[in-house]
Amino acid sequence: MAEAIVSFVLQRVGDFTTQEAKFLSGVSHQVEVSQTELQLMQRFLKDADARQGEDARVQIWVAKIRDAAYDLEDVIETYGLKVASKKKTGMKNVLKRFACIFKERVDLRKIGAEIENIIAKISNLRMSLQSYNIVRETREIGGASSLQSFERQQQLRRTYSHVIERDVVGIEDNVKEIVTHLVKEESCLRVVSIWGMGGAGKTTLAKQIYHHKEVRCHFNSFAWVCISQQCQVRDVWEGILIKLISATKEQREEIAKMRDYEIAKKLFRVQQGKRCLVILDDIWSIETFNSLKAAFPLTCEETQSRILLTTRNEAVALHADRNGFLHQPQALNEIKSWELFEKIALLGRVDKDSGVYIKMKELGMEMLRHCAGLPLAITVLAGVLARKNTVNEWITVHANVYVYIRRGIGPEEEYAGASWVLALSYDDLPYHLKPCLLYLGHFPEDFEIPVKRLTQLWMAEGLVSLTQGQGLGEAMEDIAYHCLSELMIRCVVQVGETGSIGTIKTCRIHDLVRDLCLSKAEEENFLQVVNSSQRNEAISPFSSSMVTKAAPLGKVRRLAIYLNENADKLVPSRYEKDDHLRSLLYFGLKEWRRQCKRLILTMFKDFKLLRVLKVEGMNREAELPSEIGNMVHLRFLSLRGSNIKRIPASLGNLICLQTLDLRVEDSWLFIPNVIWKMKHIRHLYLPFFYRLRLSGKLKISTLHNLQTLYPVSSSNCDLNDLTGLTNLRKLSITLSSPLENLEEILKSTGSTLNHIRSLFVYTDLAVTGSTEQVTQIVSSCRHIYKLKLEGPTAELPRELHCFPNLTKLTLRRFFLKDDQMGIIEKLPNLTTLRLEQNTFNEDAKILVFSKGGFPHLQFLSLFHMSEVKEWRVQEGAMPSLRRLSIKYCNGLTTIVDGLRYLTTLRELSIEGMSSTFQSKLKAGGEDFHKIQHVTSLVFG
Repeated sequence: MAEAIVSFVLQRVGDFTTQEAKFLSGVSHQVEVSQTELQLMQRFLKDADARQGEDARVQIWVAKIRDAAYDLEDVIETYGLKVASKKKTGMKNVLKRFACIFKERVDLRKIGAEIENIIAKISNLRMSLQSYNIVRETREIGGASSLQSFERQQQLRRTYSHVIERDVVGIEDNVKEIVTHLVKEESCLRVVSIWGMGGAGKTTLAKQIYHHKEVRCHFNSFAWVCISQQCQVRDVWEGILIKLISATKEQREEIAKMRDYEIAKKLFRVQQGKRCLVILDDIWSIETFNSLKAAFPLTCEETQSRILLTTRNEAVALHADRNGFLHQPQALNEIKSWELFEKIALLGRVDKDSGVYIKMKELGMEMLRHCAGLPLAITVLAGVLARKNTVNEWITVHANVYVYIRRGIGPEEEYAGASWVLALSYDDLPYHLKPCLLYLGHFPEDFEIPVKRLTQLWMAEGLVSLTQGQGLGEAMEDIAYHCLSELMIRCVVQVGETGSIGTIKTCRIHDLVRDLCLSKAEEENFLQVVNSSQRNEAISPFSSSMVTKAAPLGKVRRLAIYLNENADKLVPSRYEKDDHLRSLLYFGLKEWRRQCKRLILTMFKDFKLLRVLKVEGMNREAELPSEIGNMVHLRFLSLRGSNIKRIPASLGNLICLQTLDLRVEDSWLFIPNVIWKMKHIRHLYLPFFYRLRLSGKLKISTLHNLQTLYPVSSSNCDLNDLTGLTNLRKLSITLSSPLENLEEILKSTGSTLNHIRSLFVYTDLAVTGSTEQVTQIVSSCRHIYKLKLEGPTAELPRELHCFPNLTKLTLRRFFLKDDQMGIIEKLPNLTTLRLEQNTFNEDAKILVFSKGGFPHLQFLSLFHMSEVKEWRVQEGAMPSLRRLSIKYCNGLTTIVDGLRYLTTLRELSIEGMSSTFQSKLKAGGEDFHKIQHVTSLVFG
């Protein structure tokens, strides 16, 4: 991955020298030479990266070049920022100014020497490649072993139609569905695609279909071919043609003499004239499919032939046939997982009434949790345990379950490990996506990763840049989101929660993919994870307790620390003086119970190169020391949910910040009026209630890159400052005092408000005339997608139904009049509605959803709606509703009768309701008939 690191460093150094050229004028020549050396080095890196595992010398060399690239970036940026801060501060005293000039010259010589030393190091590394032929020698000496390794991998990956898995569970419905699509009587060739992550059972499913009785009766010619990454087009065409025509020896010889286009033409005509089923197993890229498609009648020529392909890439499936059928195998549920596991682990040989079986089942169920329904992982684990006959042997596997799943019982055996299958997906990633995937290893197991937070971290780390936008004018956030989408398309990252407009809110990775990320990250020294629950720091926190972690090659740059109540310090002693650390992320701070009022100083004393610092959820009271002002490289700082009492004025030194999250636990926090200095900030989250340390208004008019502002208070900020913030997309406003001249303010800020996509307006109970002011503000943001209103207002803007993009609406403590529901239900594009705590006033005791209302609503949440005593849903209301949540609505004694009309409803969640209310909904209850069509009923 050194190729990616060097590319990122080149980009960041280039960007920094362009932006801060005037502060680097004294060392510009050295900077240019260093960039040239890195560019010359790039041509070796791809080959070297691929051979790290084969030659220890190459691995050491790659580690050195990676560190040199990082050191270069650190030196250049540190000097540039230091000079910039001095220039901006200015010097009034002449003697001090002369002393400063002298020191600047000394610093200049020093920085020049440091850069030259790094240039010499990079140059020597490059020369060593040429003089010792390290990469070439690796090719020649290690060539045979490399070829053998590659051929062995290809053999392991190759699939054969006649080899059918004997233990198949939980795919009967999938087989039936796909067979139905394959045998449909249509004149066009249809492509049926099975896509999903490695190990999901795609090939197993394809084999069951290939040998299905109905399929065998419908088609009269069959061909199965395994494509894989190294696709030889002519060989694939030849293989398919030979199988479809059952070629004789003479025909084979004739085919061998044909030109490529002749083979493609003959194969094309065979499929037109016969009912052929061709299985293309394991296609990796659109390019591969395009190279093969000339031999298939894909443009609706008359044919009864079909193609069934399997792929790990959703983009391939979509590209193959826009009108075709796509199927993604789902993870096995707990019952099916156990059924498959029990078969392969040969538990049938154990008496089910015995204590041994009970203990083995208990251990097995716990180990299955790590498989998360992935058939490959279940098969590997069960295959290992099939050879373990005693409870003690099962306990040993249980203690090191990840190692056994990863390694299996050796490649020569039937149940090889899962790691090499998943590693293929990693190896196939473009170089710029590999570090993005490895970064997910920071997060704990089964963690729902907020997408917005992830993209902010990627940007802060420099893992995404504007150059990846290909000149389309995209923001970095958009580019980061595209990178995440690509990882999802390639099935290495899973979709979590989605938003009201289809955007992905959270994501997650399979436990085995996380294990792969950590394993690769350790190899590349990309990040280190320290788990305080692991007693011995020398033990790898993400692999077997049997395996000790080797000393990393190179300097540790990123650190994730998992804390619990047993941790005696925030930073483990082995990392306390690591001044090259770039990223420090804490997890589990809520469980940490140590006194930390001054301990927090530790992380600000030595980690001066940090770009990312995440200290969230620290319950113990702590102070943010003034030394934080020395961390001038910080791009991301989050103190969200921490009990921080003091924000020092030195925070204003952090001029590189892109994301600042000060939503601390304290109800009133005093903050310094220095945020205006942070010209690069894009996402600013302030405490909901805050005061300035000095009188006046919070200055934000200089923050032209700002996209998120949460919240801006009418008492602490001049709303006219929003005028120049034309990149603002998410805005939260707190009306804590009446606004004078609101019409003039809205007129001057019109261009900014017109670009707002998400708006939250909070109104204090004491503010008079709030209804009119809220209406005016909302009416000025006509292109919003999301709107949240909290506080007494009574009326909604009458023109709300004219907002073309509004898809999500949240109302809380709004005290609406009962006639306002007529406005809400006419919103044409609303898909998500949350009504919470006193949405309506006390007079509105009956909640009515009228016929034809909410035509596109998909999710409805009623929360703490104690004012509502009766709810009516007329037939024809909410025709698209899929999810309904009712929580703590104590005024309701029974479920609404109109739910029986909602045939699209799939999920009903009930929480905090009376036991009588809940019992009526269960099977046999008096209200069960109203919701019996709902597939998922959850009681909280």
